[in-house]
Amino acid sequence: MSIKPSKDDAFLDLLLSAFGDNVLLGESIPASCHSDWTGHAACRPLALVRPTSTQEVSKLLQLCNQHRRAIVPQGGMTGLAGGAVPTAESVALSLIKLSGVENVDQVAATLTVRAGTTLQAVQDAAIEAGFCYPIDFGARGTCQIGGTLSTNAGGHGVIRHGMTRDRVLGLEVVLADGRILDLMNSMIKNNTGYDLKHCFIGAEGTLGVITRAVLRLAPPQRESRTLLCALRDYPAAVSLLHRLRGTGLALEAFEVMWQDFYAMSCEWQSNQSPLPSSYPLYVLCEVEGDASHLEMVLEAALETGEVQDAVMASTIKQAQELWAIREATGEFPVKLAPINFDISLPIAKIGDFVEAAGKLLTHRWSGIRIVNFGHIGDSNLHLTVDSNSLTENTSATHHAIETDIYGLVGEYRGSISAEHGIGLLKREFLHHSVRPEALNVMHALKQTFDPNNILNPGKVLS
Repeated sequence: MSIKPSKDDAFLDLLLSAFGDNVLLGESIPASCHSDWTGHAACRPLALVRPTSTQEVSKLLQLCNQHRRAIVPQGGMTGLAGGAVPTAESVALSLIKLSGVENVDQVAATLTVRAGTTLQAVQDAAIEAGFCYPIDFGARGTCQIGGTLSTNAGGHGVIRHGMTRDRVLGLEVVLADGRILDLMNSMIKNNTGYDLKHCFIGAEGTLGVITRAVLRLAPPQRESRTLLCALRDYPAAVSLLHRLRGTGLALEAFEVMWQDFYAMSCEWQSNQSPLPSSYPLYVLCEVEGDASHLEMVLEAALETGEVQDAVMASTIKQAQELWAIREATGEFPVKLAPINFDISLPIAKIGDFVEAAGKLLTHRWSGIRIVNFGHIGDSNLHLTVDSNSLTENTSATHHAIETDIYGLVGEYRGSISAEHGIGLLKREFLHHSVRPEALNVMHALKQTFDPNNILNPGKVLS
């Protein structure tokens, strides 16, 4: 007696017929495609498809839309909000084979690239052509351009160069029904009605699948100086920020570390701390410009008491050692059990928020360990709780901490996500930052672009 194939089997047959060896099933799907760097809700999808062209992406979306199959776009899987996590019934769409820099236009200072290309490859191509692509962060060698676009990624250079959105001139996007949207503009000035590309940047693959992009490049970075300053309080950090910005120096990075973060990071470093860990606040600056000019600015800040102590790197090795203090976040998953908060707040209120959040959490959970750092020039604060410090280290406690912090963000009129996106992890807290009327419009956009709700369902919006 023959066995009637299940709907899954019939659909998988269609996938295999259409995409052949570019379909992976069962145990052949690598574990890296089960979840992002958070490890949240890891799940093996029904299938993993790896298209090699925009036309194949279009064909896949048509098929999934016709059969009402959820499709989850996946890049380098370095996300921190669960935005690329599949379900057991979904098809994971990997862009790994849709890679390569297609063109660098040296006259227009633009770069055309396929979505599966790593950020590192884009940066290298820009440098080779005499430019730089200034979006940068630690996952550069693994994350893909499509992922950085879909999350509107930030990074170290936002204070000078803006978010990913600010570097995009054009996009190619495949809609849920398979239509290919050609928005591959390469001009800075193009004011022809609705700028549709912005619907897809930061949408986390819920409105369409980005397949190609035209990116704006920046002039090559000149020699920069790395400076670590100790400060008496948060207002001094804001004053130093404005002082540096007002002197004609090009500020590439302005990283603020509270004492809790600095002291912990220095404990982890094998070298001696460059500054004592007794100060309330530390600022790590990357400044492009003349060294003597920077020294004059620093002397003035020391004279006024704005800066209490400082050290300037005189070699590349010393600069790397200073940056290693700030980049201790890469060790968080190993040395802590982190509950990470990537939030934005009005710059003037960040110091007050850190103090209020600390009081709120320590009042409810005695002995809780909190560390804070941020890129305050762009309003971004990162607050991390080490869940190992909790006497009741349970999912319920984690959720209670998230509820308290995101509620406080709402009170301060801040954003629950600065640069990591909403994904699965922040979806229920979105109302703290997005008003009901705006949420209604977001739902309407989703219905318009994806009426059958096949594109990354359950992400961003409930």
